[in-house]
Amino acid sequence: MSIRDEFTTALKEAMQNKDQVAMSTIRLITAAMKDRDIAARGNGNAGGIADSEILSMMQSMIKQRQESSKTYADAGRPELAERELTEIQVIEKFLPAQMDEAETGAAIDAVIADIGAASIKDMGKVMGALKTKYAGQMDMAKAGGAVKVKLAG
Repeated sequence: MSIRDEFTTALKEAMQNKDQVAMSTIRLITAAMKDRDIAARGNGNAGGIADSEILSMMQSMIKQRQESSKTYADAGRPELAERELTEIQVIEKFLPAQMDEAETGAAIDAVIADIGAASIKDMGKVMGALKTKYAGQMDMAKAGGAVKVKLAG
């Protein structure tokens, strides 16, 4: 089952269960995906965006909600912060299992070795390969810091 089919199935289940947060979150995901599909078609990609791009998009959505939740909590609006956290849980159901620190480090080492990266100048190549190969499985911001340390050292 493709990730797009998973969204459709999950939306139907949320509608049957009358889960308003899940319904609205899944609709937001599909709307964002359709926006990116339209942009991709304009660039000659008739099939829309790839699954790896969908996973990256969802990682960005999680990061946005984490920031919003913190802002709401700091502003004394715990009910809004809680909703953001609930939306994160809905989005995470569609993501593959997240890599832990050791797995992330091993993946970074493998990509550096595959590419033959030797200096900080190769960071862009390494990050590009990580995004392609491990989209949705690792926090790219944390991975970027780790790559920088490994290439600088």
